Amino acid sequence: MDGMAAAPAVAGGSVVVAMTFIGLMFFILGCATWLNGSLIPFLKIACELNNFQSLWVTFAFYIAYTLMALPSAAVLRRTGYRAGMSIGLAVMALGALLFIPAARATSYAMFLFALFTLASGMTLMQTAINPYIVCIGARESAAMRISIMGLFNKTAGVLVPLAFSGMMLKDFGSYSDTALAAMSAADGALLRSQLAQRLVLPYALMAAGLLAMAAIVRFSPLREIPEQQAVEEPGTSRWGVLQFPQLVLGALALFVYVGVEVIAGDTIGLYGHNLHVENFGVLTSYTMGFMVAGYVVGIVAIPRWLSQKQALLLSAVCGMIFSLGVIQGSATAHGLSQVMLGWAGVPAVPDTVMYLAMLGFANALVWPAIWPLALEGLGRYTASGSALLIMGIAGGALLPMLYGHFSDSVGSQAAYWLLLPCYAVILFYAVKGHKMTSWR
Repeated sequence: MDGMAAAPAVAGGSVVVAMTFIGLMFFILGCATWLNGSLIPFLKIACELNNFQSLWVTFAFYIAYTLMALPSAAVLRRTGYRAGMSIGLAVMALGALLFIPAARATSYAMFLFALFTLASGMTLMQTAINPYIVCIGARESAAMRISIMGLFNKTAGVLVPLAFSGMMLKDFGSYSDTALAAMSAADGALLRSQLAQRLVLPYALMAAGLLAMAAIVRFSPLREIPEQQAVEEPGTSRWGVLQFPQLVLGALALFVYVGVEVIAGDTIGLYGHNLHVENFGVLTSYTMGFMVAGYVVGIVAIPRWLSQKQALLLSAVCGMIFSLGVIQGSATAHGLSQVMLGWAGVPAVPDTVMYLAMLGFANALVWPAIWPLALEGLGRYTASGSALLIMGIAGGALLPMLYGHFSDSVGSQAAYWLLLPCYAVILFYAVKGHKMTSWR
């Protein structure tokens, strides 16, 4: 029996306490992550950017996961999981504080550095909390527990764009491309500077909340996960994680998954703005709403009716179907959203926007299904394996940038063809990749 299949490190009522704390941290990560979907069109106007330039937001944010994943694993080995979570929250607070001088200077480069710092703290958090939630219970229900955590994360993704839109996008008509084009250069620069100043208060409040949470977690009753034990073959090293195909291919699957998740969640506002959708600032909430629905399915169905492998297969197939809807659907008809959401009074959006939002449902179970499959049998390599999976989040940095390039060259709707090969990789991992235990 490998280390990851051993008895849970946390038992009884401690599991509830642990899941409550970890759930709150997933909510915090969701607040910081899914704010980007509204921030991208906001900074596009404030800093005079095209689509490709505005998507440097996702690059600066998600590339931190690649650069900081292995250092994060080293920090966890020295500090333990609980202290590592606290340090991660403190680094996130520093990143939020850096938004204040960036807003005052209306400097896009400073915004990007602040986002990188914020995401560096999140990398440490992710490296700690994902294996933690896998290890505190039975492996067969790991995807269910991660789905519960996903509910916290994506609920934040529903609420934050709505709050951001209410606070930041008031009187936004005066900042339209037409209105700014009619102004002199000096007046336009002044108006953009005033727009950027709106970011000061929310990020100052975010920093204060993160510092408070860091102190709470540091002195919380969270218990440490004991070191995992496994038989180590002669000649192996800390790079020995590369001997596990299910892990390496899992990291590749996570790379493309995070790319499509970010494209669906963070470009939908930009795409809606290009289509002149009035409520473009809250469109990320549509995607996150569907993700919440997907997580509910995961909590109810896994492992009772769906295995983690079947959930991953279903996600890949749905992703391909909805991607074809985005590419081939109508950008002017609103019938799909009227049928699906009209009963709830939700504003109608073009069909292609709706298909893009529905990718949230397809994406919901990919992350929780891949983690336990990829970490199977790693034993003492679990922390390093977790870091490698976290590095896969770099897909959120690179693939949206690629989408931005194609969006400027072939059109924002046609550029979504990029989604199809990504879901093909996820489909391969669901069918075969997770079963590979040797490179021979």
